[in-house]
Amino acid sequence: MIVRRLAVLMCLVAGSVAAWLPARAASDGDIVVVPIQGTIDEGMAHLVQRAVADASASHARAILLDVNTFGGLVSAGTEIKDALVNSPVPVDAYVVRAWSAGALVTLSASRIVMAPGSSIGAAEPIPKTDKTVSALRSEFESTARTHHRDDRLAAAMVDAHVDTPAAYKKTSGAVLTLTADQAREAGIAEGTVATFDAALERFGLGGTHRVDAQYTAAEQIARFATNPEVSGILLAIGFLGLLIELQTLHLVAGAIGAGSLALFFGTHIYAGFSNGLVIALALVGLLLILFELHVLPGHGIAGSLGAVMLLGAVLLAFGLPFFFVALQAVAVAIVLSAVSFVVLQRVLPENAFVKRLMFAGTQGADYVASEDHRALLGRAGVAASFLRPAGVATFGDLRVDVLTEGDFVPAGTPVRVTRVEGARIFVRPETSA
Repeated sequence: MIVRRLAVLMCLVAGSVAAWLPARAASDGDIVVVPIQGTIDEGMAHLVQRAVADASASHARAILLDVNTFGGLVSAGTEIKDALVNSPVPVDAYVVRAWSAGALVTLSASRIVMAPGSSIGAAEPIPKTDKTVSALRSEFESTARTHHRDDRLAAAMVDAHVDTPAAYKKTSGAVLTLTADQAREAGIAEGTVATFDAALERFGLGGTHRVDAQYTAAEQIARFATNPEVSGILLAIGFLGLLIELQTLHLVAGAIGAGSLALFFGTHIYAGFSNGLVIALALVGLLLILFELHVLPGHGIAGSLGAVMLLGAVLLAFGLPFFFVALQAVAVAIVLSAVSFVVLQRVLPENAFVKRLMFAGTQGADYVASEDHRALLGRAGVAASFLRPAGVATFGDLRVDVLTEGDFVPAGTPVRVTRVEGARIFVRPETSA
C-alpha cells in the first residue's frame, strides 16, 4: 500500500507539467461536469468556482455535479454552495452519496437525481456546538428554500432536535439521512436512475458535449498529500529525518525532515484544513528541537517542549472534524519512522548527539588526557621538594609531580616509583625499604 502510494505521488509529480496546462474550455451549449468526490476541501472549492466562472463565460448549457462524498470542511462546502446558488448557468446533480457538507452542495442544485442505494444527509457539524449547529442549520434551510424543497427535512439533516414525519424513520437524537426513495418521495430528488449517463438523459442533456472540470497540479498535489495515508508517510519522513539528525548532526537529514514537514503543513493549509497559527506552532517546535540538537544539547527542556508543540501542530493541521483521522496518520508515522530508524541504526554511526554529552571512553589520536609515565615504574630518584604527601621529584634530568602513600618525605631523600595511575606517580622513600 505504501509503495503504491509513493508510486502514485511520483507519477503525479512527473505529470505536473501537463496538469498545469488548462483543460479545454466549455463552449456555447456544452455541459460542464464537476466531480464532487472525495473529501470536500478548499481545493474542491477552487475547482467549483473556476468551473462556474468558465461555464458562465462560455454560455454553457448546464453544470452537472457528479456527487460521491462523505463530506469534509463546512467552510469549503459553503463556498461551493454560494458559487452554485449564484451561478447563472443551471446546476443539476447526480448523487451516489451526499453526506455532511456534500448534502449542502447537492441541495444547491436545481434538479437532483439519485443512484439506487444512494443516500443524502448526515450533516451534523463537528465540533457540535449550539453555535455551529444553528449556523449550519440555517444554511441548509435557506438552500432548500431556494429550490422550493422541504426546509424542515433539510434542517433535520443538521439538527437532531428537529422532528420529522414517522415515514422517514428518523431515530430520536440522530440527524436525518434519506435513502434515494425517501428523497424522491420528499421532493428532494426528482427520481432514481442507475447511471450517470441515465442522469443526463433524465435532465434532457443526452448527447450534449461534455467538458470535465479538472484540478490544477497544485490542487491535485494538495488533495493527494492531505490523504491520511500519504500524510502519514510525509510525517514519517519528517520524524525519521529528525531522528537521523539526532544520530548524525550533519543537518542533511534534518533538512530533509523539515522539508517533508513543510510539505505536510503547506498542503493542509492550501486545502483549507489548517491556518497560519498552526504553521507558527510547528515552526517554533521545530526550531526548539534543532536548538536542543545543535546549540544546547543535554538540557532537555527545549527539545521536549519542541516535540510537544510539533505533535500538537500536526494534530491541529488536520482540523477538528478530522481529529481521529489525525491520530491515525500520526500513529502510522510513528510506527514507520521508529521501524525505519531501528533498521538504519545498523548502518549509521554512533549517536553523535549522545557523544556530545559525555567523555569518550578511549583517547583519540589528536587528544591525550595526560602524558604516559609508566616508563618510570621502579625507577629511583630524589625528592626535589618536601613531599607532604605531594611534591616534586627528579629522575635524572626529568622533574615530575609525585605522591607518597601518605608519608612525609624531606627534600633530598632518595625515592623509588612504586606505581603509576594515569597522571599520578606514587613513590616511597628508599630509606624505608
